[in-house]
Amino acid sequence: MPLIYIETVIKAPLARVFDLARSIDLHSVSAAHTRERAVAGRTSGLIGLHETVTWEAVHFGIRQRLESEITALQYPYYFRDEMRKGAFRSIYHEHIFGEKDGHTLMTDRFSFEAPLGVLGRCANALFLTRYMKRFLVRRNNIIKVYAETEQWQQILK
Repeated sequence: MPLIYIETVIKAPLARVFDLARSIDLHSVSAAHTRERAVAGRTSGLIGLHETVTWEAVHFGIRQRLESEITALQYPYYFRDEMRKGAFRSIYHEHIFGEKDGHTLMTDRFSFEAPLGVLGRCANALFLTRYMKRFLVRRNNIIKVYAETEQWQQILK
């Protein structure tokens, strides 16, 4: 099972970054290139503990749906989302927040398991892990831009 580990330093308050990371609206902005949108469950605002969201997006030219649930949340330091339904065998994403040198350190621990056994493991090695990491880095960069500028006020009204 691949594990993607990303650290992002953001010059903004911890609580702001935490809330932007769980914003359905900002996630939609960061994933616009895949036409990703929330279609069921929590479809806007800040997702909370035990809430679900179903995303619809186009990845690799195929329209897909993925339902995830927030299974743990400790404001403003940690939350975890887990796939409940979707194309993967599993997705487990930990979001960890702390302070470092007066800034917020946002850490992602993202593990997933592709379907199809050996074929899935080949896809992981050939392209899927790289694709997922790029997706997460793009998302984190959008969070950083919004958190470090006045744009956060558009999302956290």
